[in-house]
Amino acid sequence: MRMETGALVTLGLYFMLMLGIGVYAWRRSTGDVSGYMLGGRRLGPAVTALSAGASDMSGWLMLGLPGAMFATGLSAAWIGLGLVAGAWLNYLIVAPRLRVYTEAAGDAITIPDYLGKRFADRSHLLRVISSLVIVVFFTLYTASGLVAGGKLFDSAFGLDYAWGLWITAGVVLAYTLFGGFLAVSLTDFVQGCIMFLALVLVPVVAMIEVGGPAETAEIVRSVDPARLDLLAGTSAVGVVSALAWGLGYFGQPHIIVRFMAIRSVRDIPVARRIGMSWMIVSLAGALATGLTGLAYATAHGLSVADPETIFILLSDLLFDPLVTGFLLAAILAAIMSTISSQLLVSSSSLTEDFYGLFVRRSASQTELVLVGRIAVLAVALAAVGLAYSPDNNVLGLVANAWAGFGAAFGPLIILSLTWRRMTRNGALAGMITGAATVLVWIFAPVLPSGAALTTVLYEMVPGFLLSALAIVGVSLMGRTPQGEVAGTFDAVGAKLAGARAPEAAS
Repeated sequence: MRMETGALVTLGLYFMLMLGIGVYAWRRSTGDVSGYMLGGRRLGPAVTALSAGASDMSGWLMLGLPGAMFATGLSAAWIGLGLVAGAWLNYLIVAPRLRVYTEAAGDAITIPDYLGKRFADRSHLLRVISSLVIVVFFTLYTASGLVAGGKLFDSAFGLDYAWGLWITAGVVLAYTLFGGFLAVSLTDFVQGCIMFLALVLVPVVAMIEVGGPAETAEIVRSVDPARLDLLAGTSAVGVVSALAWGLGYFGQPHIIVRFMAIRSVRDIPVARRIGMSWMIVSLAGALATGLTGLAYATAHGLSVADPETIFILLSDLLFDPLVTGFLLAAILAAIMSTISSQLLVSSSSLTEDFYGLFVRRSASQTELVLVGRIAVLAVALAAVGLAYSPDNNVLGLVANAWAGFGAAFGPLIILSLTWRRMTRNGALAGMITGAATVLVWIFAPVLPSGAALTTVLYEMVPGFLLSALAIVGVSLMGRTPQGEVAGTFDAVGAKLAGARAPEAAS
């Protein structure tokens, strides 16, 4: 291909940068388990914001969303609107409370650890079940990302799929295994910057090539006027389903763990402004890539077999090979930032919530860091095994994991941080109800046609609602939490009030 040599040079430089950051983080923050798993809670607001954003979006931002816009038009934007609203509320509701509570509750460094300490669960049932959900779903999630990396090398360079798989896995594994959370966060920051620039550059250059915004809109209108109608081809239920994607943010462990690692709760407003600005521009760029890609392909008589390749196609046709390599690196950045975050969260659960809890409670910090690295390797190898022969059922499950995490953990996280009356049994009921509802909604052929309910309404909506109702109902049937649990909740409230005072004064 025309772009092959120059693009490979740029990608090689990108990989070297990622590995260099891993070495830097290895020297700075991996001496104890808190440093390896949470960066010592020293992340600045910019790194926190872009790390959360980059680990969130994955290859969907660079491939899936532009492809949906190319194929259906502006109606694909509803998901983006839902995600923006959900991310903003996540910064407002979850971020400050989770940062303060996880430190106040015995310096919890994983989400299952936080839940166990929040509800003083001495049976460890809540911690174990939440850990299992995280490890299983994130192994599948990681496999999905590796599949995307392998296919990118295959489609862009003609490189064997297996080689692409191992290259993607090898680089991510190297900097995650050695550099831990700090390496993941710093590489996410760099990758977020690359994604941002690419999603501004590609649609702007394509639009200029077509003749400007007015000409782009005119060409799209000539293809199908409905492509410029926000409500075309959808319904009220469809809009609700799309907007409901935003509910998933509250329950995504690889995103909310960033809030636990920021250096101070007072940095969260700055992180929110940076993160939301990055997200809005990036989503707008992805949507614009789809529309300008449609206009460019129409104007030049190009046939696009797979709409999800429109970003790759424009990168190849419009830019010098070296710049094309940078743009392909943006796709890899989206893929790798999510993989590394999922690997580390899975490793943290295996280390803290299984090994440290059941195998060796007296393990030293050095031993726990070593176990954490072994866990990263184990999860990565399991994901590679799943990705080697992609199975449609596995990938279908991964596609719905966002809803699974959102329904199982979303109401649980929000209410645990805002409602003092919530009980351990309520937390268990909510987590199980949310996950079970999503699975039934996806797989049970209950409609007269034999189809599942997910064909009517996105499973996040019933899963999130029923999980919240289960938490409230079961909690109200139990005793009001007293003692240590109530005291910690009150202390967190007081600290949050103190943190808000300087912000309000300014």
